Amino acid sequence: MNKNRGLIDFLFRISGIAAALLFTSLVLLVARANPLEAFANIFMGVVSTPIKIADTIVAWVPLILTTCGLVIAFTAGLMNIGIEGQIMLGAIMTTGALRLLQDSGLPPAVIILAGFLAGVAGGVIWALLVGALKFYGGVSEIFAGLGLNFIATALSLWLIFGPWKRAGVASMSGTAPFDAALWLPMFQGFRLSPWSLSLAIISIVVVFILMKFTVVGLRLKAVGKNTRAAIQMGISPSKYMLLSFILCGVFAGLTGAVQVLGVYHRLIPSISSGYGFLGLLVAMLVDYQIIWAVPVALLFAALNIGGIQLPIMMKLDSTLSGVMQSSLVFFFLIMGGVRKKLQRKEEKPSNE
Repeated sequence: MNKNRGLIDFLFRISGIAAALLFTSLVLLVARANPLEAFANIFMGVVSTPIKIADTIVAWVPLILTTCGLVIAFTAGLMNIGIEGQIMLGAIMTTGALRLLQDSGLPPAVIILAGFLAGVAGGVIWALLVGALKFYGGVSEIFAGLGLNFIATALSLWLIFGPWKRAGVASMSGTAPFDAALWLPMFQGFRLSPWSLSLAIISIVVVFILMKFTVVGLRLKAVGKNTRAAIQMGISPSKYMLLSFILCGVFAGLTGAVQVLGVYHRLIPSISSGYGFLGLLVAMLVDYQIIWAVPVALLFAALNIGGIQLPIMMKLDSTLSGVMQSSLVFFFLIMGGVRKKLQRKEEKPSNE
């Protein structure tokens, strides 16, 4: 039975993908669109030019950074919905640091580093607020996170249209762009920064090692699996849950900093771009395994970029790519539940 478990798991995953594609095809048929043509347009919207491929990786970087943090939080049994606000605070703090230091005469590399550190601080502060509300105020991290998301969004809008508005104009395009010297270096002719890409790869490796080979990772898993058993083992659940909030905040802050320094080069409304919520879907889809998050996040990024072709080529709403993303998670969860139920039935006779 154990010998065939890997094959069975793989077949269930394939079944989830097939069910999601079938569901999306039915939605497209209801919309009077050819599913094969829609899928082909999404695919060509990703691979048709080197610029499109680079744009997909640009979308993948913040998504995988967000997922890195969420994998840690989910492992500890926490649904950190507030990661959207944490990304936003990271972007706000990064912008604030750059505005403060841009005329200081410091080398650009030092200012960029300060921007990253400020972004991390912003993400951690906002994550700790969620943790404080949970452990000291008795507020679920879901409700605390949602509330802080709204506050972070309101704060960014106030700054953009208030203290940080462009001279003589308040614009939805955001604050004034920073000098090009304060941008992360880009590949020639592309919007992709090698530094952002390197940061994403390093983050994946760090989280993989943390969760797979360290005592901290083992204890986070113990807390997430069974809090009472963790207490009996001498592990403090609140301590490790709070640590998971901090680590998740670090990655959220890095995401916000990358959005400012490597993508938009200024603070814009909704700079988080929904990557926090999308990261939640990715983390659930991969069952919190960071290695599997790499291709899945790339698939989701590709759907985001390729989905832009739908209104251009077929007069369809680009949000149909979101339908595909959500249905992938939905059917994967269903198939995962069915698989676990069948496994329990198979193991039951042997335990009796």
